[in-house]
Amino acid sequence: MREHPDRGLYDPADERDACGFGLISTIGGDASRTIVDGALQALSRMAHRGGIAADGLSGDGCGVLLYGADAFVDTLAAEAGLDFGSARRAAGMVFLPHEAEAAAQCRAVLAERLRDVDIRVAGWREVPTDDAALGALARGSMPRIEQVFVTADNDDVHAFERALYLARRRAEQTLRDHEDFYVVGLTPGLLGYKGMVLPGHLTQLFPDLGRDDLTARTVVFHQRFSTNTLPRWKLAHPFRRLAHNGEINSIEGNRRWAQARRGVWASPELDISEFDDTVSMHGSDSQTLDNMLEWMLLGGMDLLQAMRILMPPATQSLEYKDADLAAFYEYYAINSEPWDGPAGVVMCDGRFAACTLDRNGLRPARWTLSRDGVFIIASEAGIWDIAPERVQAKGKLGPGEMIAIDLTTGTLLDNDAIDEVNRARAPYKQWLKRGMSYLHTEL
Repeated sequence: MREHPDRGLYDPADERDACGFGLISTIGGDASRTIVDGALQALSRMAHRGGIAADGLSGDGCGVLLYGADAFVDTLAAEAGLDFGSARRAAGMVFLPHEAEAAAQCRAVLAERLRDVDIRVAGWREVPTDDAALGALARGSMPRIEQVFVTADNDDVHAFERALYLARRRAEQTLRDHEDFYVVGLTPGLLGYKGMVLPGHLTQLFPDLGRDDLTARTVVFHQRFSTNTLPRWKLAHPFRRLAHNGEINSIEGNRRWAQARRGVWASPELDISEFDDTVSMHGSDSQTLDNMLEWMLLGGMDLLQAMRILMPPATQSLEYKDADLAAFYEYYAINSEPWDGPAGVVMCDGRFAACTLDRNGLRPARWTLSRDGVFIIASEAGIWDIAPERVQAKGKLGPGEMIAIDLTTGTLLDNDAIDEVNRARAPYKQWLKRGMSYLHTEL
């Protein structure tokens, strides 16, 4: 008989939260330890953003998502006796049951689903952990934590990503009764570490994060404040693509419309008709938003397009200022309603690293660009030490604004530059004129 999940004595719809979040990245530079250290330092200064259990050490959850840590992944694989050769590779953290037989079953199912899409499991690694960093509550619910290394003979990285997604979703569907099975992430170029630990103890929990040979180009970091769901290891941020501060107050409608529009959002590049749910229908609103973003990215959109569709700015008078940009938003609004906060989101997909605020603009996001090409944006100032003479520019996002780094060109894109990219994607104004009918009324 299935056990009822733990729930607090409250209505999640009435709760509000204000997590701490941020992103630090080099613009046009190589992966470095400096970026990792900057993220860990900034995260450690966000302890006030999350709850602390009565045991004094169990937190609501925190974590980091690293992009450009390929050299570290290769080092870990070599230490485990694995040789990728020239094949495509990816590594990801997986939460597993502690019971040996159940863990073996989960590994076997994931490996089988990967084989179905021509991806090989090169091996598994038990992630070093120090549970002295945890309180009794977090220690009692801590899963077995391992990393899986996979390879494929596939020249197309996007096809590799889609195959990994399908394999993971199929494994999740097969293992839906295993509550402790959760793939933290399995995407080429991205590597995540997270748990129910205080931010200042994340490196103690995961000694990997303190290794000098761990370098990255971009790190997304997050301290969770858990109100609308109880703390759980798998609900710590970052998720597979994003970290989120706030709440999606329209989440119930968003979930139901995502499910109802499965056919409308169908993509020739990604068929998900075999899955029961398009997105997570329960639990964390952030997890559901991450599911939706992941689906849109793998379906062929990029981060700048997908997030502007999900969280558009206020557009009531935009047609009088910029008709082409207004047409972009109107075109996608036919089949996608806004995911309304208040919300601030930081995210990375390997091509872009970005931050956006929803149209309410009620979550702070302040950014700084250093003269040596390091960019940081976070929910508060003062979390990264930088001398005034090193600051090249700084600012903050307003309601509905977005800022991004193109990681392939090393370019910082402000809100106007992102609008220009989206405006020029297609002749949206002509499409609407040709295919849209408007109802007129005297009311």
